[in-house]
Amino acid sequence: MRLRRSRTGPEERAAPVETQGDPPPQEADNDHAGHALRAPSPLHAFNRYEIKYLVPVTKLPELREQLRARLDDDGNGVGGSYGVWSVYYDTRHLRFYWEKIEGLRFRRKLRIRHYGDRSTVRDDTTVYVEIKQRVNRVTQKRRIGLPYAQARVLCDLRRQVEHLPGQTAFVNEVLGLVSGLDLRPTATTGYQREAYLGRDADLGLRVTLDHRVRGRDRDFDLAADSENRLIIPASLSVLEFKANDRVPYWLTDLAARMDLSVVRVSKYCQSVEAFGRAPRSIFHVPDNPAEALAPATTLKA
Repeated sequence: MRLRRSRTGPEERAAPVETQGDPPPQEADNDHAGHALRAPSPLHAFNRYEIKYLVPVTKLPELREQLRARLDDDGNGVGGSYGVWSVYYDTRHLRFYWEKIEGLRFRRKLRIRHYGDRSTVRDDTTVYVEIKQRVNRVTQKRRIGLPYAQARVLCDLRRQVEHLPGQTAFVNEVLGLVSGLDLRPTATTGYQREAYLGRDADLGLRVTLDHRVRGRDRDFDLAADSENRLIIPASLSVLEFKANDRVPYWLTDLAARMDLSVVRVSKYCQSVEAFGRAPRSIFHVPDNPAEALAPATTLKA
């Protein structure tokens, strides 16, 4: 079942939807308890404007040629790419998922993220505890690096951890979220990323290509040798433009010339829906690549 919605402004707001699980009184109390945390700490923050596209892998050679003519490789990983693995936290009734689907002007996600080969993750491996949030059309990401064992103490056991003095506000915000909203691990995503950085007039620009996007809905240990399932067809990659101010015209023109369509895919939401935790929304990337690339109903960005 796909959810239909009306669009009412520059940032969509859904018409009433069947959420199949409105928060019970206890969770409503937790939501109220977390309301005071809606004024986030300004520490470790940067703002981005983001645009996403689906790219058939057959078009990647041409796309790479165009990107490398004007951008630099970000220099990370082996052979120009690296793994990105994330564990997302949500409420029992998927509050953060529904905030995204309903297009709330302020929404957020909490995750633990590892860059690199997940087989190398140990208790002392540095990972990042991140709060990614959307305020109107601006994406903000704040994070701190912690040893993996300490990140789990903070997010799973909901206990204070050692941190630098300047990180106190962020750590307290995470504790307030996981405790006040009763957050728990909900979905894992992983993919292989290649990234490019702007130069000259495009300083601050970042372009990423994510391949073989996978996920799972159990065994949320990043180090676990668990099977992950493709949640976006392997023949499609996710292209994302990220800019501090606005995306350069030459990039959007390149996407248009390559016949790429803007999509509003969320890897977290895609994973939730792929494993049947929620009905498939209008933003879900279908399993059939041809269907995924078919022209969709025009939506206001």
